[in-house]
Amino acid sequence: MHDQNAAPLNESIQNYRLPKTVTPRRYDLHLTPDLKASTFDGEVTIEVVVNQATAEIVLNALEMEIKSVAVVRAGKSIAGTASMDEKFERAYLKFKETITPGDWTLKIAFKGILNDKLHKDPAGKMHVVAATQFESTDARRAFPCWDEPEIKASYKVTLVIDEDLVAISNAGIEAERKLGGAKKEIVFKETIVMSTYLVAVIVGEFEATAPADAGTPLRIVYVPGKANLTNWAKQIGVFSVRFFADYYGIPYPGDKLDLIAIPDFASGAMENLGAVTFRETALLADDKTAARAELERVADVVAHELAHMWFGDLVTMRWWNGIWLNEAFATFMEMLAVNAWKPNWKRWESFGLSRAAAMAIDALRSTRSIEYPVKSPEDCRAMFDTLTYEKGASVLRMLEQYLGPEVFRDGIRGYLKKHQFSNTETGDLWDALEVASREPVRKTMDSWIFQPGFPIVDVAAEAGGHRLSLTQRRFFYLPETNDQLWHVPVMVRAKTDKGVSTHKALLEGGRTTIDLPGILEWALVNEGGHGFYRTHYSPDLLAALTKNLSALEPIERFGLVNDTWAATVAGLGPLSEFLKMARLFSGETDINVWRALIGAFGYLDMIVAEKDRPALEAAVRGLAGPAHQRLGWEARSGESELVRQLRGTLIGALGTLGNDAEVQRHARECYARFEADPASADRDLIPPLVSILAYSGDAARYEEFERKFKAPKTPQEEQRYLFALAGFRAPALLKKTMEMTLGDEVRTQNAPYLMHSLILNPICRYDAWDFMRAHWDDMVNKYPDSALPRMCEAIVALLDREDEVKKFFSAHKVRIGAKLIDQHLERLSVAVKFRNREGASMTDALRG
Repeated sequence: MHDQNAAPLNESIQNYRLPKTVTPRRYDLHLTPDLKASTFDGEVTIEVVVNQATAEIVLNALEMEIKSVAVVRAGKSIAGTASMDEKFERAYLKFKETITPGDWTLKIAFKGILNDKLHKDPAGKMHVVAATQFESTDARRAFPCWDEPEIKASYKVTLVIDEDLVAISNAGIEAERKLGGAKKEIVFKETIVMSTYLVAVIVGEFEATAPADAGTPLRIVYVPGKANLTNWAKQIGVFSVRFFADYYGIPYPGDKLDLIAIPDFASGAMENLGAVTFRETALLADDKTAARAELERVADVVAHELAHMWFGDLVTMRWWNGIWLNEAFATFMEMLAVNAWKPNWKRWESFGLSRAAAMAIDALRSTRSIEYPVKSPEDCRAMFDTLTYEKGASVLRMLEQYLGPEVFRDGIRGYLKKHQFSNTETGDLWDALEVASREPVRKTMDSWIFQPGFPIVDVAAEAGGHRLSLTQRRFFYLPETNDQLWHVPVMVRAKTDKGVSTHKALLEGGRTTIDLPGILEWALVNEGGHGFYRTHYSPDLLAALTKNLSALEPIERFGLVNDTWAATVAGLGPLSEFLKMARLFSGETDINVWRALIGAFGYLDMIVAEKDRPALEAAVRGLAGPAHQRLGWEARSGESELVRQLRGTLIGALGTLGNDAEVQRHARECYARFEADPASADRDLIPPLVSILAYSGDAARYEEFERKFKAPKTPQEEQRYLFALAGFRAPALLKKTMEMTLGDEVRTQNAPYLMHSLILNPICRYDAWDFMRAHWDDMVNKYPDSALPRMCEAIVALLDREDEVKKFFSAHKVRIGAKLIDQHLERLSVAVKFRNREGASMTDALRG
């Protein structure tokens, strides 16, 4: 279903789309950055095709001075002048005579501005790092260009830099020569045909690992002193490139591959072909001391970016409305690759948490469809959110499981081979999958891509237990009448008196039925947990299912807990019933099911009145305590990595949410022992121990953690101790952390998230909110645009200030992510209504 406003919106898109009168084929770009003055001089020679006679060339340029313009052909040169249109980010090049159709060379000299990119090492010495980040539409700030994904060309980059610095671009180095004045010139090889947003230039004090063989030379690039943190990324990098080349059936398209750690990088990572940039926490890690979850984070991000080398870089969306497919598919492929690399991590099971996070947004009235019309650069920048990544990947996984993994892969291979070096619309992928599967993929997927929300499937038995009835309706947290329908691929496992059977159905209308081979004992809808829908069982079926939990896979138990909790938040059932079911899981052994349970109690922690907090703490101890007793404090021989992580998860919950004094005491002893003998430290216990010590800590502990944050051994350690400073409970200490969010000690990539943690802390949430309001303008100026709406996600905790919060954001609009702010405000309303509904009986419900 397409948005009804699509036609009029397309008219205004033309204000942002360039005319095709002249199009580029090849850029020869020469840049001379002055990192001390934060400026650069540039010359670009562009091989263009004049498609129809014109005296004007229109292309993109922003925040630069164009010094000279000319077009040249066969010795003839026509001079031109440039005028800038800042609103639509264009340069109009007007020439003294008409340029006739055919091949021409366009030459432009220009001067631009570099963002300040200094970084301080642990010794306090300043270092220079300049790294481009062009997605979505910032290549136009670096050089005049046709800055639209559809207008592909090849690029040959030349840089003049200080001789003691290192330069990296998309392709390998072709030539290097010394110049006078302590300068050198580096000429890079020509790239493949690609979009402007993928061009990359990185300059700074860098070192690199020796190239590893991934079918192409692969290096990890880092600032000096961090060579010991590169091994993990190199392992997953080599595996991923080989895995993807095999899965896609196409070799890696570039001539080399550098993975580059940038000390302060607003984006998590960026898939520039051959020169992928990362913030340090997403690439560098000590694989001997980092927690499993921290290593998983590096593996996920590296695999995600490398999946893009084919899906995004080799084949690219035609316009930014298709960016969701780039990111959703890379998210899907990162799971596939990491799951293949580390099967014991059970990555598709933990992906259930990501699917649940997307559902939490998509159950709001203020959600959006995955794909929607994109006019301006701001529209595009707002698409990089949970719905694009996690919901998009979830519906792709649902489709893959329904069609079958081999059929799905064959469709992907056909799509990439047909469209390599070119551009596509979303429908091109569905067409390729239809050819491979002979299923109505486009019709099915359009219902998920072009309309917001998702269904809840009501399940009941009928015909004396010989039949299952399935009905769908849109799921909302806040009640609303709605008649939307989806094409829902439903997978069912049922136990009857004849045994266990599986069933597959496509629920296209409001209702369908499934005939069973015998009399029903229990039924599980959404077998495998891959469907992007919630399941709501009739009371008798829910009771039967909870009596047979051992018959469910962990991901299915996770879905049962998560669906029941979502229904509770939506008011479809009382809190007391959820808590009654939760108590049945005290023997649970799966970490993701525990995450779902603990997440629900974390939500209650945000909502409860202080008088109810002891009952909440006792409920957490009652549920998680027995599981912790079974696992103990010490890792055992032969134990899986996920069990080790579960131990830390349970201890962390008991020491904070459960406020368990004995666990807190033991945590202090354990931490002191690890500090005295680092070799004995359990890597998966350190993060929860740090959280517990902050939660129960005093001023001396705060000073200790602050020192550790300022002199970390790894990027993970830096983040661990930084965010612990928002977890203390003494108001004076938390005020000090608030001040840090505006200082120079915290990286601008981290400061907004530190503020986020402070607003979520029940002790200081309203003080942190007042601090944020008082310093809003400073934060807007200091923090990356994309981080502001993410920081504000924490406003969901401000239950006593709902009206004030809404008035504030009505008067203070963010530049990017207005839709996200609307979603945060609605989630706050959901929390307030939940408290109003359950608050009076909270202690009774918690005591059971």
